[in-house]
Order: sequence, then structure tokens, then C-alpha cells
Amino acid sequence: MPKSTRLLAIAAAATFLLAPAVPATAAPAAAVCNKYCDQRDPAVAAGDRTPVNATVFGRQIVLHISDGDNMGWASIDNGDPTDEVWLDRSFDGGNSWSSGSKLGDTTIPTGQRGWRTLMYNVDDPANHGVGALRACGKAGNRSDIACTPWARSTVNAGTHADAAATALMQFYNNGTGLWNTTGWWNSANDLTALIDYSQRSGSTAYRYAIANTFDKNKGGNFTNDYMDDTGWWGLAWVRAYDLTGDSRYLDMARTDADYIYSFKDGTCGGGIYWRTQKDYKNAVTNELYIKLAAALHNRISGDTGYLAKATEIWNWFAASGMINGSHLINDGLDNSTCKNNGQTTWTYNQGIVLGGLVELNKATGNAGYLTTARQIADAATTSSVIAPNGILREPCEPSSCGGDGPSFKGVFVRNLGELSRATGNAYATFLGRQADSAYAHDRDGMDRYGLSWAGPLDSIDAARQHSALDAMTAAL
Repeated sequence: MPKSTRLLAIAAAATFLLAPAVPATAAPAAAVCNKYCDQRDPAVAAGDRTPVNATVFGRQIVLHISDGDNMGWASIDNGDPTDEVWLDRSFDGGNSWSSGSKLGDTTIPTGQRGWRTLMYNVDDPANHGVGALRACGKAGNRSDIACTPWARSTVNAGTHADAAATALMQFYNNGTGLWNTTGWWNSANDLTALIDYSQRSGSTAYRYAIANTFDKNKGGNFTNDYMDDTGWWGLAWVRAYDLTGDSRYLDMARTDADYIYSFKDGTCGGGIYWRTQKDYKNAVTNELYIKLAAALHNRISGDTGYLAKATEIWNWFAASGMINGSHLINDGLDNSTCKNNGQTTWTYNQGIVLGGLVELNKATGNAGYLTTARQIADAATTSSVIAPNGILREPCEPSSCGGDGPSFKGVFVRNLGELSRATGNAYATFLGRQADSAYAHDRDGMDRYGLSWAGPLDSIDAARQHSALDAMTAAL
């Protein structure tokens, strides 16, 4: 039972990405200072890269980027006096920009055929603004305006993982501490992907988002009516604790784990309900709890309670029938029979359990947990449904996977990466193949990714982006 049935509104909201963006109703942008302040002369630029251009009535509009300065400027050529050229700057990936901000707005002077603006910053680090620029222009008094595609500098984009993380942060809303274009539980995975990237790459560029997300959203303890939503956030805070050592994150993870476990009962022999209505026991909820409780045990000195509960839920899950005869995991149990309901083998259900079994192995030293994990991982990575031609594919692809499906493959590769590192990099080749395919076939000019890692690119949002970042990070 995918969450997409309860997130249709989010999926619908994401479709605005396909429509032309419009200026936000905001005051003209204030000057930004980074290495240098806005309105620097292009004559002293450290470099001149021209990633995108456009034309209008024979005029060529060009965006110039100086990567060493993290600045850009616009030029117009083959024009006439009074032709106009300017820059737009966006801090949400080009979905909006400040009205009236036409940065460096200028016209070709008398006697010239071309002109250029001054330089403006791409990013606004003082306000955690991850930016993009485009060049726009028009011919004289004609109303037609041409703009280049959006582009940015190569700052914080030195590797494929760096670039994917930077693109993910273009969706981040500093005001809410969540990611635009996606849902509540997906934002937990956005944060987890960002933390994993930060830890494995050593980057400190976007660690500010951890505390900001926590502080802006901690009032409800990251719980709601859905136990799996709570589990995603609990695991995010375990990751945050691992990276920062801040005990408030581990305390929140404990609060979340205790909340989830309170929805366990003896129906169908045990297990935890999916939601407060207590009407469904499924794989994702119980897998998340196993991983969360085992992870807490491994981080809390002297703990016995969380390990006992993790082991209890794992033993119930392993005997529940949700792991089918092909070693793949279906969605949940039939309410009337307490047997495997035969529903879709979503990739994330094959993945979460791998991370949980790795944590149980760490806790107990029992190699049997890794043996079981490898059975599931081997079945998933060789499945003609889940990984046709060796590239992960959600069963809902290539049509819409709603608001939920785009996150699933990221969860799988994240957890497969944990198993791979625990088993001598046994899945490194498979993980590298996923990252390489997505980079080659499912990416736009600003390193934003779509749903299908075999391509083609369909649309962009923060769920698709965190999954790609998970893939890039798992391959490191």
C-alpha cells in the first residue's frame, strides 16, 4: 500500500514544474556579497564559461559564468542601440525570482552592436541561498523577451555527489526547514540523504540544514498518524547524531521509536500497525522500526531494551510471510488472513530491511543477519522487475509514481550501500552502475534528476533528487 494514495495533492502540486515559472511578488533583490559583492566588472573576472544562450530577433543572449568568482553576467550581441539585456537570479532552482530585480539591466549604447551587464553573485551564503542565474534580453521596443536556461557555477559541484547535493539544496526552504515540491516523509529522506552525503564526502557546505530542520519542526516530535513517517524522521535524527554528536537528535530518535512501538499488538501474531487507525500491518513500518531500534541500541551505552524490541519485531517479520518465496518483500499482510497480500514489491521494502539487518549484526555479531540480508539483496539486484538490464526501476515506472515512488530507489541504494560496506563492498559494482546510469541518462544541465535512472528525464522534484544523491553517495 504505497503512501501515494494519501499524497495525491503533493503529486498534483509538483506538476507546476512543467509550467513556465513566474516572478515572485517580492521587492527588488538586495545586493549580495560573497567573495565579492554584486556589480563587479566582468573585465576582472577569473574566468568566462558560457553554458547557455538564447536568441531573439537575431540577437544572441549569452550567460557568462566565472566559476572562480561564483558570479555571472549577461551579454547581448548582433543587436542595435536600445536593445536590452539583464540577469535574473533565483534561489529555488528557477521556479521563481524577485520581481523587478532585472539585475544589471542595461541597453546597447549608441554606436555599439553588443553590450554586457556587470557581474552578480550566484549564491547568497549569508542567507543560505543556493542560486542560479539566467540571461534575458529583448530587441528595442519589441515586447518579445528571450531568456537562457538557468545555470550556476561549479562551486560545490566538484564531484557528481557534490553537484547532486547542491541541486537538492535548491529545493530547500530555509523558512520551513523542509524541501519544496515534496512531502513530509520525503523531506526526512532528503535530510538523511544530505547527512549521508556530508558524512561520506566530508563536505560541510550544507550541514546548516540539519539544525534548521530540527528547530523549525521539533514541536510535534516528528510524529503523526503514520508510523512509517515517524520512522523516517527517527532514522534521520540517528544520522544527525552520528554526524554531529548532538544528543538532542538521539533523544528525538528515541522519542520517535517509543511512539512507533506503542502501536504494536498481538494481531497476526505481533508487529506494528502502519497508522493510528490500526487497520494494516505492513513491511515498511516494521522494517523501519527494526532498523531504528537496533540503531539506537548500537548508540546507547548499556541498552538492552531497544535490542530486545528490534529482535522481537525482526523475528515476527521474518515469520510473517511478507518475505516471499523469491526472497522479495511484498507490501504487507492481508487483514482477514494475516498472510502475505501479494502486493507490489517496491524497491524500498527490499532496502530498509538490509540496513536493519546490518544494525542487528553490529549489535549481536550474528553473521546470520548478513546472510539473510544478502539473500534479499541478491534477489532484488537480479530481479527482472526491480532491476531490468541491471538498472533499478520502480514497478510504477515509467508512468507516474505519485508523490511517494520517487523516493523509493534512493532508500534502496542507501541501505544496499550499508550492506555493501559491511560485506567487503559486495555490491559496489551494482551501486556504481546505478549512479553512472542516472548521471548519463536522467540529468539536466543543473544536475537535477528525474524518476527513471535508465532515462529519459521526466521531471524534477526533491524526492527524485534525494534518490539520485543517495545513488551518488552509495557509490562513493
